[in-house]
Amino acid sequence: MPDGVDGGEVARTFDEFFRTFESYRAVNDARLADIESRGSADVISLEKLNRLDAALDATQRRLDDLTLKSRRPQIRAREPRQLTSAALEHKAAFEAYVRSGQEQILRPLETKALSAGSDPDGGYLVPEETEAGIMRRLSQVSPIRAIAGNRQVSSSTYKKPFAVSGPQSGWVGETDARPQTTSPQLAELTFPAMELYAMPAATSSLLDDAAVDMDQWIAEEVETAFAEQEGSAFINGDGTNKPVGFLQVPRVAEASWAWGSLGTVSTGAAGAFPASNPADTLIDLIYSAKSGYRQNGRFVMNRKTQSEIRKLKDGDGNYLWQPPAGTEGAATLLNFPITEAEDMPDIAADAPAIAFGDFRRGYLVVDRMGVRLLRDPYSAKPYVLFYTTKRVGGGVQDFDAIKLLMFSA
Repeated sequence: MPDGVDGGEVARTFDEFFRTFESYRAVNDARLADIESRGSADVISLEKLNRLDAALDATQRRLDDLTLKSRRPQIRAREPRQLTSAALEHKAAFEAYVRSGQEQILRPLETKALSAGSDPDGGYLVPEETEAGIMRRLSQVSPIRAIAGNRQVSSSTYKKPFAVSGPQSGWVGETDARPQTTSPQLAELTFPAMELYAMPAATSSLLDDAAVDMDQWIAEEVETAFAEQEGSAFINGDGTNKPVGFLQVPRVAEASWAWGSLGTVSTGAAGAFPASNPADTLIDLIYSAKSGYRQNGRFVMNRKTQSEIRKLKDGDGNYLWQPPAGTEGAATLLNFPITEAEDMPDIAADAPAIAFGDFRRGYLVVDRMGVRLLRDPYSAKPYVLFYTTKRVGGGVQDFDAIKLLMFSA
């Protein structure tokens, strides 16, 4: 386990989460009993339930942070001898540029490699090891990236063909004439890579400290900024200088679904679950997806929506929401995992607050290879800014793989 992460602390936090959930269930059961017997819930019970709900969220966030830290590799585990001589030379030259601004060694190395990032005005490409660390961290903290498909490209746009109509086929006898078949009709999905940037700042004492691993520092500093921007764009991005989010795709009722739109299921109540049998709408949502997509299906919602889901029971009195089975697991709803994405809308009238489907097949994240860094010691003296950019795109690649639950009448 990495430095600073106590395995016992993870276990204690996980136990605390389960104890809090048991208390939550007991209070919620009492609330439901009050509604059945008196027609309304006790105010004290509602306040206690809200406090426990907030405690569950706080404990879950702390558990997520500890689990993420436990996955990070130790600095000592990275052995320089595992790198090639060229990679070591680039790494040393890049560190000299980051710490002191010396680019005399780095510039010819990138020019020799015919690098598109060798222009000092646009910054220099970070070493491959640093780029891999940034991408690995993003895959852990960016919720949609963690569950979506991914492609790395060297160009500015990724184009993916798909068949509008498959080739004609049929059954024939062994000696029957074979009629001529029509050719498949192909169309193309385009995923342009847009520029995403972060600008961490460093003090001179940090840059002078030889014990600080600058590769790891850069990866840690840009991780949160990149993840927040990606998380918003992959859900709500409008395609203008950012990826197209899946909630920006046209939506139609599942009965009228056609390629190019996402199918929706309605709860039948504006801004709420139906008063009776609320689980039925979730089951309808699950089975609106074809069996091939349900096998790897998962729910996507924000934390506030999940707090409402926690209160729901099935006809036998069992809670639909269940806590994770282990520290590395995810909470489940009707036995399907839940991904928390804070950029999903809250439950409101006509809001698509819950998504379900196979996001690895349904949504594609496109990364252009290379992360660039430009050192700026002038704009924010006495701090040194590091303008770090990467290019990323995204969009729906299979419109039948993702379904939305609309809180509408």
